[in-house]
Amino acid sequence: MQTGTVTLPAHLAIIMDGNGRWAERRGRPRFTGHVAGARAMQSVVSHCAAKGVEQLTLYAFSRDNWSRPVVEVNALLDLFTSHCNAHTNSLVEAGIRLSVIGRRTRLPVSLRNAIAEAEARTARGRRMHLRVAIDYSSRAAIQDALPTLTVDSSSPDVSSILPPVDLLLRTGGERRLSDFLLWECAYAELRFVDALWPDITNADLDAAFTDYARRDRRFGNVSQRASA
Repeated sequence: MQTGTVTLPAHLAIIMDGNGRWAERRGRPRFTGHVAGARAMQSVVSHCAAKGVEQLTLYAFSRDNWSRPVVEVNALLDLFTSHCNAHTNSLVEAGIRLSVIGRRTRLPVSLRNAIAEAEARTARGRRMHLRVAIDYSSRAAIQDALPTLTVDSSSPDVSSILPPVDLLLRTGGERRLSDFLLWECAYAELRFVDALWPDITNADLDAAFTDYARRDRRFGNVSQRASA
């Protein structure tokens, strides 16, 4: 997708890493980092919608995150619930559709209800499709899709598989995918930044977009720039 002179990723995926470390470096409980991270998420969603990103997928809670301390997990689930309830109206007003991906059977009833209401109320949003991954595992999503495949299938045609990712951004200085959108990121451009998630800025996003626009995406073919 092109806006002005910068080609934007139609589908941006972000691994929001570094909340706990952000809090620990300030001598605070880890949960305060997640609260700060939620504020950063609001800013990023607004900025991406304003720039013209069509699809934004955020990694909020992986299947493996259940192994964290119970206090932290419960605080995160409560934060998801309150955040969902508090910001549904603003998503509707902004024309942003919300979908939550991942398995829901282990989520508290209050969170499942909040998700269902937010998804229903934002379903008509066309400005941007925001997906939040909670209790998500890409390997599990692929395994769920496998029974639907036929011999002639080139890709799973089920709701657990998303459109291809154009740009994957990970904060926090780590350089791995952590079981996030493995199928969808087959040809994604990757960008890793050292900033912890609560410290992410619009300038960081714009720098990622500028870098993305310079990439030569060949998808296994000959470079179109070289042959022009």
